[in-house]
Amino acid sequence: MDVFGQFLDSLDGMLGGAVWFPYILLGVGLFFTVYLKFPQIRYFKHACKVVTGKFDKKGTEGDTTHFQALATALSGTVGTGNIGGVALAISIGGPAALFWMWMTAFFGMTTKFVEVTLSHKYREKTEDGTMSGGPMYYMDKRLNMKWLAILFAVATVISSFGTGSLPQINNIAQGMEATFGFAPMATGAVLSILLALVILGGIKRIAAITSRVVPLMAAVYIIGALAVIFYNIENIGPSFASIFMDAFTGSAAAGGFLGASFAYAFNKGVNRGLFSNEAGQGSAPIAHASAKADEPVSEGIVSILEPFIDTIIICTLTGLVILSSGVWNEKFETHFERSSMSIIKGDYSETNEAQRAELYNYLNNNDSNIELFTGNIEVVNGVSTTTGYTVINSRSIAEDVRFGLTEKHKYTGIVEVTNGMPTDDSISLVGKSLVHSAELTTKAFTRGYFGESGQYIVSIGLLLFAFSTAIAWSYYGDRAMIYLLGHRSVMPYRVFYVAAFFWASFADTTLVWKLAAVAIVVMTLPNLFGIMLLRKEMKQSVDDYWVKFKKDNEK
Repeated sequence: MDVFGQFLDSLDGMLGGAVWFPYILLGVGLFFTVYLKFPQIRYFKHACKVVTGKFDKKGTEGDTTHFQALATALSGTVGTGNIGGVALAISIGGPAALFWMWMTAFFGMTTKFVEVTLSHKYREKTEDGTMSGGPMYYMDKRLNMKWLAILFAVATVISSFGTGSLPQINNIAQGMEATFGFAPMATGAVLSILLALVILGGIKRIAAITSRVVPLMAAVYIIGALAVIFYNIENIGPSFASIFMDAFTGSAAAGGFLGASFAYAFNKGVNRGLFSNEAGQGSAPIAHASAKADEPVSEGIVSILEPFIDTIIICTLTGLVILSSGVWNEKFETHFERSSMSIIKGDYSETNEAQRAELYNYLNNNDSNIELFTGNIEVVNGVSTTTGYTVINSRSIAEDVRFGLTEKHKYTGIVEVTNGMPTDDSISLVGKSLVHSAELTTKAFTRGYFGESGQYIVSIGLLLFAFSTAIAWSYYGDRAMIYLLGHRSVMPYRVFYVAAFFWASFADTTLVWKLAAVAIVVMTLPNLFGIMLLRKEMKQSVDDYWVKFKKDNEK
């Protein structure tokens, strides 16, 4: 797993972690925002009217209403990215990362509008009478680039696991274990059965469930978040200040947080923004292609609401909860995951400014003299008697580190370390450090009016958010399989999807996030390339829509 994690890091470094990727993602959104004259602002009010069914017509082809399509797409985006993803971005990039999540959402509203419109326009009816659409159809039917359509469809299937199945159940299991003490494997087994029962019913059952679950889960989570924000209301001003002041410089060191460069804050903010709202990824268009609409642009306009609800509202609430509560730079007792820790040579202290600056460079991939530790650590009853090394976990200096074979069994003996990692992966480390992902959000929700009970809101919200995401992504994957191999391939895909969902409940958290990061980019790039090629057709479609809309409403 260590080798696989290093491989994913290398792959992510060439794709999503590369300097050029955030600029491409934001650049496409910025281009269409200017090219189409800020549709996310001009059409926002109209989108609210369309989604309520005000302009619906009887007999229109499709499987779902505008609202059901929006709810299904939202269930695919409102998931761990809103709870664990925001926390991960802040833990890595600091408060400034939230600013870049906002930018991704604002420009992403236009990107979503474009990709949904084009995908709905070229959708097809399948053998069973349901609609199937998505970027692979406009790539094939309009661009005559079947190779690109196949690449996108394959990437969609992979991403259905990397985005929809694996990280969702992983975060659910982590949250349920931390809050209720449920074994991850047990949580995975129960939810895998429920997942199978839902997705076997196809898009109509999926839409019926998500249209009920999405409003409920959003309401519960928003109430819990506001309980923390108002409890820490005096910190809201400073929280906003830290978001904007550090946006173009990187986040300064604070508490246990060792600081993040602009590159880290920008990259992680954009990447987490994409993971959260999926604007440009090409996933939501698959859900919207099922909507009953004879005007593709109308469905595209509905999709403008997605990034707004997902990121501008829900992710902002999560971010303010984490920042105002102060937990983002505090150290907590936690279990160190191998993929988020390293052991470096030398004794380092946060109170030493020179050493802190050196650690900043090391963690932000700048020039640094820090070397990974290789050698033996002598441990007696869980406590090290060896000096000359420092444990880094979650981008912070770990304190009160203990070694053990299990949480209760304290280790005694020699721990061999090679290149900063114990060679025996059965030896675990626990201690105090910063935390990330869903664990960080859970800590934050206990700092409000609900006290320790606030953690239950995160667990319930995570359960509903993530499970609904897994449901939606199973639909995205099976539509891609229909395009690739036909209708008969859907059932085997669903079986494998559920099996992977179960496996991920007890897999390494950080490793799963790494897999998701790679899968997202592999799916996004072909879609961004495709919609740029169809920019003129998109503009003409929008112009034609408003001409027809005005004529119809003058009658």
